[in-house]
Amino acid sequence: MWFAGEDIGIDLGTASVLVFEKGKGIVLHEPSVVAIDKSTNRVIAVGEEARQMLGRTPGHIVAIRPLKDGVIADYDTTEKMLTYFIRKVMGRRLFFKPRVIVCIPTGATDVEERAASQATMSAGAKHAYLVEEPLAAALGAGVNISDATGNMVVDIGGGTSDIAVLSLGGIVCDTSLRVGGDKFDEAIIRFVRREHNLLIGDRSAEDIKIQVGTAFVTPYNRDRSMEVRGRDLLTGLPKNIKITSEECYRALQEPIDAIIEGVKKVLEITPPELAADIVNNGIVMTGGGSLLNGMDELLTRETNLPVHVADDAISCVARGTGKALEEMSALKGSKRGRSPKRLM
Repeated sequence: MWFAGEDIGIDLGTASVLVFEKGKGIVLHEPSVVAIDKSTNRVIAVGEEARQMLGRTPGHIVAIRPLKDGVIADYDTTEKMLTYFIRKVMGRRLFFKPRVIVCIPTGATDVEERAASQATMSAGAKHAYLVEEPLAAALGAGVNISDATGNMVVDIGGGTSDIAVLSLGGIVCDTSLRVGGDKFDEAIIRFVRREHNLLIGDRSAEDIKIQVGTAFVTPYNRDRSMEVRGRDLLTGLPKNIKITSEECYRALQEPIDAIIEGVKKVLEITPPELAADIVNNGIVMTGGGSLLNGMDELLTRETNLPVHVADDAISCVARGTGKALEEMSALKGSKRGRSPKRLM
């Protein structure tokens, strides 16, 4: 017998973790950061509190992002982070171990899948299921994927961009790119360093991306600007500069072009009947990267297809995990047989 709240879905993202609890919705949204005391190997902080420590910790404390490119890079730290989040959500009900469904990129290897499953089990799950991110994103965006109709989803997360065509509850064709919000930040850091001889941190780059970043320059956004603080590489002293949307557009060209090419590649291998459906249904964009200013407009221009950004795009994958728990029978798995499954 399952009690209310014993089924949870986790969007285990490179940048942030979202937890969906059955019957309650999104109950947790925290950065994927863990602060650890190196001398004792003790966890000091997890989530937003740990994120505030990035780049500001003394020598014996290190703030770690244990996921890279959408998969686990540091198993032990990921397990500690998951344990903290599951306990935070479940509270006293942890006596009844929850069933947990976790999202993985479509390009994850068997080893990476097993690492995600084992970390979830070790963190306190009774059963661990895996579901591919495009499936969860489509469910969370309200797309009916169980019909014999083609739907295209572009999920741009922190570490990966998953692009897939879905039909009959499974993935027909897809690609997973190790390009996402983190690569956007890195591109901005490189650009500011190259063009302004200014060294900025990850958090500053993220602020630039959110406030003045754009994938499509128009007369209305060309001159938007913000002040940025960093360290002058020539003098070594703190310095302020202004960066404009047009400069951000130039900085972001490489990662954005990679995503556009990925979308075109999937469209090229899509069966004709499903391609006809996509002309009618358009492309659904999810994930935090889809909120980059002008991203939907650029994709429309490059593909000549209607593009829609899902409502509450950041939480689509997490909400989709909740629907996947309820609609397990609707997900038949992709052509490679990757349906939500218990690996342990």
